[in-house]
Amino acid sequence: MTTEIKIAIFAQNLINYTMKNFVTKTALVFATMFAVNTISAQPQDMGFGGFQFNEVKLDCADKIADVNYAGDDQAYHTCDIYIPKQGKKPFPVVIHIYGSAWFSNNSKGMADISTIVKALLEAGYAVVTPNHRSSMDAKFPAQINDIKAVVRFVRGEAKKYGFDTKFIATSGFSSGGHLASLTATTSGIKEGKIGNVTIDLEGNIGNYTKLSSSVNAACDWSGPIDLLNMDCGGKRADGASGPEEALLGCKADENMDLYRSLSPISYIDKNDPPLIVFHGKKDNVVPCCQGQELYDNLKNAGVKTDLTLVEEGGHGFNMYSDENLKKMVDFLNSARKKK
Repeated sequence: MTTEIKIAIFAQNLINYTMKNFVTKTALVFATMFAVNTISAQPQDMGFGGFQFNEVKLDCADKIADVNYAGDDQAYHTCDIYIPKQGKKPFPVVIHIYGSAWFSNNSKGMADISTIVKALLEAGYAVVTPNHRSSMDAKFPAQINDIKAVVRFVRGEAKKYGFDTKFIATSGFSSGGHLASLTATTSGIKEGKIGNVTIDLEGNIGNYTKLSSSVNAACDWSGPIDLLNMDCGGKRADGASGPEEALLGCKADENMDLYRSLSPISYIDKNDPPLIVFHGKKDNVVPCCQGQELYDNLKNAGVKTDLTLVEEGGHGFNMYSDENLKKMVDFLNSARKKK
């Protein structure tokens, strides 16, 4: 069986699964986009961790692939490390997280490599693109536990890779934007208590559990932020649901506090690091009200923030203009200088 046929089967299975289990337009649109992109990208492999896109060649000093940040043998606990040609050691670090509606556990090869990662490298940032457990591997908070383990790994392995631990930021697209924002708004919080729900935000993944998982800045690209407001104040049809149900294992009306515990806005306070938000006004997967709500809550709390709503921006489409990528870099540079 050829790789193309395997991918076509994988894509169709994903759409079938989504249609059977997640009946909202949001979930179906995402599944269709994900499948089409998968087929057109001509991926290299269909192993345990799913597909990987063909490698994008970057002008970087070094790429260290498939580094395990957890100290185990799991593909979903690996990351790629990109070292810039610009600047000199130690390098400030951005951890950039792929989007997948939390469905994928091995998509670090598609983490906006030719756009966001490229811009960061050219600006002198080392970039780490991690895998993380999917909603099929484990329920929340496994995913945020993995990302916090990556932050601790960056601190623990700083000398080896030439990382500057004085500045570590998170960034992400879609569900990756959610995890990047959640890492930022829960910096310094080991346990989240939301109503009747208590969440272990830190976890015990990796060899550096005694190190801090706090970050110094974050970038949210089209991420879901308030999981109880995914219809922007509207009401879903009876029985409708979304990828967050697979992540949490229940519907919102069964445990609203659990949904709040998944939402980055639940943890915002004045001590949060600077966070910049990008969202498309024509995003039909994650509505732009999510980006606006994140910005408003951060601003009201006194957190340094910025919001760019792209008039013709969709879910990843028309978002990565030179202007927006420069805004991201300038925001991170400003956060570094202030620190």
